[in-house]
Amino acid sequence: MVHNPLPETDLTRHRRLREQGSLDRGELDAILDAGFVCHLGVVVEGRPVVVPTVYGRDEESLYVHGSVASRSLAAGAPVCVTVTHVDGLVLARSVFEHGVNYRSAMIHGVPRKVTDPEEKTEGLRRLTEHATPGQWDYARRPSRRELAATTLLALSLEEASVKIRTGAPGDGDGPDAALGLWAGTLPLTTVWGAPEPDPLLPPELVPPAHIARREGTRHG
Repeated sequence: MVHNPLPETDLTRHRRLREQGSLDRGELDAILDAGFVCHLGVVVEGRPVVVPTVYGRDEESLYVHGSVASRSLAAGAPVCVTVTHVDGLVLARSVFEHGVNYRSAMIHGVPRKVTDPEEKTEGLRRLTEHATPGQWDYARRPSRRELAATTLLALSLEEASVKIRTGAPGDGDGPDAALGLWAGTLPLTTVWGAPEPDPLLPPELVPPAHIARREGTRHG
């Protein structure tokens, strides 16, 4: 699907390191699809709170969920959600030029509480499938009581921005190049390990294919 560029607002305008910034909706989607944990920033009773939580998305919204008792999931107040992937360290000749290769997205807005039962179920399905594709159809789905105990928020993806840093250190053509020091990048990757069964499982129960096939694959 082709998207229009993300709108540049006072919150999404890149003021520093503009060369790393992007308003490309496709890059936003790629960053969101590569992860499943976000950080939800919200003000609760006058104090800032940042909550790590899993998420899912559709073309229009990011979904986050939690207990109905969670104070951080109150709808109607501005929030900021971030997703970040660290791809490696940038090790320059001087400490001042050190950095990080990364991909990050920042989403601003006022989330709405999802109350429609069909949309709530679909949002939770997307959240589950985003973290573990195939699990929604494999595991028991939420009961009416469990749905009632769950808050689901939908945050529009309209006001968002992206920053990406790739490549080598930036001091290779400067005075520090004469120091004779090694410089470069130290890549970082995360790989899914072997599934570990619940100790209470019968020994004949093996992981389903949608879980087993992730072993050894790269996350992010």
